[in-house]
Amino acid sequence: MRPELVPEAAALEFAFGFLATAVLVRFMLPYLTALRVGQPVRSQGPERHRQKAGTPTMGGLAIVLGFAAAALSAAQLTPAVAFALVAAAGFGLVGFADDYLKVVRRRPLGLLARYKLAGELAFGLALGWAATAVLGLPTRVEVPFLSLGLDFGPLYPPFLALVAVAAANAANFTDGADGLLAGVTLPMAAVLGWYGYASGALDAVPLAIALAGALAGFLAWNAHPARIIMGDTGSMAIGGLVAALAALTKTELWLLVYGLVWVLEVLSVIVQVASFRLLGRRILRMSPLHHHFEVAGWPEPRVVIAFWAVSAAASAAALAGLVAEGARP
Repeated sequence: MRPELVPEAAALEFAFGFLATAVLVRFMLPYLTALRVGQPVRSQGPERHRQKAGTPTMGGLAIVLGFAAAALSAAQLTPAVAFALVAAAGFGLVGFADDYLKVVRRRPLGLLARYKLAGELAFGLALGWAATAVLGLPTRVEVPFLSLGLDFGPLYPPFLALVAVAAANAANFTDGADGLLAGVTLPMAAVLGWYGYASGALDAVPLAIALAGALAGFLAWNAHPARIIMGDTGSMAIGGLVAALAALTKTELWLLVYGLVWVLEVLSVIVQVASFRLLGRRILRMSPLHHHFEVAGWPEPRVVIAFWAVSAAASAAALAGLVAEGARP
């Protein structure tokens, strides 16, 4: 019989994650400012983003630490918790290396793409191995809305590695406006927590709550106008962590639904590059997709709120589909 969810405990964990992250940002800001760890703004980006140059970055460190503190306050260091912590720390470390080279060593390109991809694949494959060898997770993956499952068998570890790498880069593309990634990911965390409880994947519940609390705490400083930016440190950690939660709840392919905004951001970049190389012209005014609307004249807060709404709707649709299929992990 599934244990009863205690709302008070969930609320306390969320509040702790919120406060831990918000307080960490408060203490980090003076040091980041003094060290001049400021966000570089690409010249080909929207004109209005030029004023963001110099905004303290690497705030994703606070998200990872706030998440870890909240998760460990609500759950013991079980293999599932360690799995999620390694996902956040591992992908966050790759993002940190990129941020460090860009803003501290002043290398505009940051970590070279081949080294970045190698790091992502290494941690992705480690997650895939741990999912089966340590956690014993099923290798069957459900196809959204079709009541159909695919058993990857020994190919599951590389499959999960691909999911993790894709999620980390999708989150990275989405992190391009004040409050955008944190606000888009909040309803995704809610779906993972809710479905984790409904399906019996209880290890995911405190982790999803901790993630939601940390995101909300960071959003208090990152909402327009942002006082701090999470950088690749935060965006890649979030992507890796969401992939880990998708594995724990066996919603790996459902990530395409509740992570619809992430998918659209990635597709916009792919379409833009393909269009320019094949047709010699760009379909969008700018990519990723949120920049297209900014260049079209939408104020940044309007773009962010619209994307939040799309993410909330997509997350609700995913949750309805998951419950309709019997809430089986």
